[in-house]
Amino acid sequence: MSDYGNSKLSRRTLLQASALAGAGLVLSKTLLAADTPALPLITKAIPATGEKLPVIGIGTNAFRDANQADLQAILKRMQELGGSLIDTAASYGESEGVIGRALAELGTRDKMFISTKFNAAGKGFSAQDIVSGKESFERSLERLKTKRVDLLEVHRLDGLDELMPVMQEYKQAGKIRYLGVTTFRNQEHDRMVDAMRKYPLDFIQIDYSLANRNAAEKVFPVAVERKVAVMINVPLGGRRGSLFQEVAGRELPKWAADFGATTWSQFFLKYVVSHPGVTCAIPGSTKLSHLEDNQAAGRGRLPNAAERKRMEEFWDSKA
Repeated sequence: MSDYGNSKLSRRTLLQASALAGAGLVLSKTLLAADTPALPLITKAIPATGEKLPVIGIGTNAFRDANQADLQAILKRMQELGGSLIDTAASYGESEGVIGRALAELGTRDKMFISTKFNAAGKGFSAQDIVSGKESFERSLERLKTKRVDLLEVHRLDGLDELMPVMQEYKQAGKIRYLGVTTFRNQEHDRMVDAMRKYPLDFIQIDYSLANRNAAEKVFPVAVERKVAVMINVPLGGRRGSLFQEVAGRELPKWAADFGATTWSQFFLKYVVSHPGVTCAIPGSTKLSHLEDNQAAGRGRLPNAAERKRMEEFWDSKA
């Protein structure tokens, strides 16, 4: 899911402000491209199988046909940097089509881990809703130009009881490899916990960031217990307000260099994926510079427990 569209302060504006506050805060695009691959890629295992997945993927709800060439270049660069996780949904407009065409042109489909979602949502599910969901999934396969997806999720927990048997059928038929469910609202965390206890989920997708740590208290422990992979949406803020606007004009703490964070984005993302219960995160990227910055957070090393605590104390006391 993209984290830039709803931000009052863009990353570009933040970088400009930060440049005035102190030189050297952000690596140049050239330096990122040259140095990032030299650091070891950080991966985590999907609990259900042990398959390793890079901790930083990409959210694509802002992908549009008009930007096909630029977005194809972004997906190409992500693969070059070791990234593979692409999250989309039938409800993301043109996103699936953009991804399908790009990967077909690049010839990299088999190197990428594609996650998409049902487009059948609403209260009071009926038989027709299930038919609609199946039709949506078939359209997703067509748009993505693939015979299967790596992960299919029930979007926002809607219709989970009715759609779970459908996903299990798809899994047995080889149309999907993993199944899961998503939310991005704190008030739905109890339902997410119930879903993990009720169903054999491989993944959940949930909101979590340095400014929104609620999922760590109730959801992550159950995910660890149930051996469910955790994918983080809006790790840079987004719907709750961009984290970047909170640090505008401020220099990155010098101690962030201890775990390899050289930009605010890397600082925020390294915090998120360093939680032991988190498998990966999907920050939105529609600019090459953002993609490279985000992917750099998935290399080197992650903050340890003491460093995570220091990051939390820094954030909580920033006012």
